[in-house]
Amino acid sequence: MPLLPRLLPKLQRHPKRIVFPEGADHRILQAARQWVTSRLGVPVLLGNRTEIKRLAQRLDVNLGGIRLLDPARSDESESFAEHLHELRAAKGMTLAEAREAVRDHSTYAAMMVMNNHVEAVIAGATQSASNALRPLLQIIPRLDGVKTVSSLMILDFDEKQIGSAGSLFMADCGVLPNPTADQLADIAVSTGIIAHHLTNETPRIAMLSYTSHGTSEEPSVIKMREATRLAQARASAAKLDFSIDGELQLDAALDRYIATAKHVESPVAGRANVLVFPDLNSGNIGFKLVQHIAGANAFGQILTGLSKPAAEISRGSSAHDVFGAAVVCGIQAIDREELFPSLENSVG
Repeated sequence: MPLLPRLLPKLQRHPKRIVFPEGADHRILQAARQWVTSRLGVPVLLGNRTEIKRLAQRLDVNLGGIRLLDPARSDESESFAEHLHELRAAKGMTLAEAREAVRDHSTYAAMMVMNNHVEAVIAGATQSASNALRPLLQIIPRLDGVKTVSSLMILDFDEKQIGSAGSLFMADCGVLPNPTADQLADIAVSTGIIAHHLTNETPRIAMLSYTSHGTSEEPSVIKMREATRLAQARASAAKLDFSIDGELQLDAALDRYIATAKHVESPVAGRANVLVFPDLNSGNIGFKLVQHIAGANAFGQILTGLSKPAAEISRGSSAHDVFGAAVVCGIQAIDREELFPSLENSVG
């Protein structure tokens, strides 16, 4: 079964509030309507209320159960500005600048999640990745012990048996152009934690390259080899029951027959459910190639390494893509004990 139908009943039992900074977008409206009809909680749409209502009327979208909020008219703006000033004063931000900043919808949304008015934020539908990411990275703290913020894409296949029952977790596909070995190790562990949280399966993490356990001394291969070693050490130190292998070619990571033919033997070979790419070029190109040619559903970018659930979605996302990213972030906001109450938590 694809990932989304497996997650929906869990979220219905623990509904969440999700904020969408770009409320006056037809895809956001449609995703918010689906959120309500699926009984997943309360979507909060930021923007001019009149403009959103006019768009909803034109699209015949029922706004029942959807909260509309205009940051320019919000009673919370001053308290958010004061909080933002506290967070950014060391970086030189004045209170006047903070007051101006919270007028930006993405900044306001980040402050909502920081002040527990919502559980997650989904941004990026109508703005560049850098503009959507900047407030999230500046305002939301890192997870304890995590230095690197990155992102993952979830590719979900309706029928193909690959990864975790048809789901692949791919990173980093949207944040770091050329991560170091140290950053790649962080990316591997952070992505594995989210994959486990969503599926309760042991993460089988492939550190990808153009060679599998080769002898090449090419810098990108050496980087993935070192990243594998570091990721294994960090997972072990954190008592995380992860399987991590590298460097691996993509076919050896996903196809057991090919892995055997290439004499690659490990719990990951041919069975990987998490793919870590050497750089942003390969990660971004790779997931889009599979999404558009293979027709996989794609949900993300899901940000990893932050202490609050957040996603930076593409301007090319469909309403279904937006809804899927919101579901993933909503599930992240649920404690594992509530997600899998009858199963032993095998990963610390």
